[in-house]
Amino acid sequence: MEKIEALRNALENIAADHAPASLASSFGVEDMVLIDMLARHGIPVSIFTLDTGRLPEETYQLMQKTRQRYGMEIEVYFPKADSVEAYAERNGPNAFYDSVELRKSCCQIRKVEPLSRALKGKAAWITGMRRQQSPTRSDLLDAVYDEENGLYKFNPLLDWSEAEVWNYIRMQNVPYNDLHDRGYPSIGCAPCTRAIARGEDVRAGRWWWEESSGRECGLHRKKA
Repeated sequence: MEKIEALRNALENIAADHAPASLASSFGVEDMVLIDMLARHGIPVSIFTLDTGRLPEETYQLMQKTRQRYGMEIEVYFPKADSVEAYAERNGPNAFYDSVELRKSCCQIRKVEPLSRALKGKAAWITGMRRQQSPTRSDLLDAVYDEENGLYKFNPLLDWSEAEVWNYIRMQNVPYNDLHDRGYPSIGCAPCTRAIARGEDVRAGRWWWEESSGRECGLHRKKA
């Protein structure tokens, strides 16, 4: 209960001190905790999501469930159609399997550029990232200034464990993506996400054909 109260206080402080603030939601289980907290306590933080056009059907189903459950407006940002078409024409629709460079180019078009539009006019954005999720996230801070987008970025679930996240989900009967029950701890685009085996890292199912280090899409870039 102490961490839940601390999370509520953190979200209320972000909303008060960094308005307008927005939650970037991919409808992962951590994001669902944050959405539930915002709705439950009427915290004035907007919510947006990036629809890459390649999401699993289960993610779209959860989007609809979330709207119905909470009655909250969720802004949806899409990639630019001409950029998607140019990428597919030049490289093929699934060229992200061919090289890390082509995969990152696809993520740039479908995620990073729409994120920059979503954050325009905002003073802060909130994520559901946790240190335990990946070696690339082990040194995350709870708050940083995002120089690229010109606003503050907050990670209020930073020190929550996976068990604590799921305890909250079950305690509050929060809806979540059905794929979590099928071995998908981390869910992104359908072609780039698979279930993991027992004992694998929670991010092992993302871009699994690449080397294990540095599997990020570019939304959460670190300064060199």
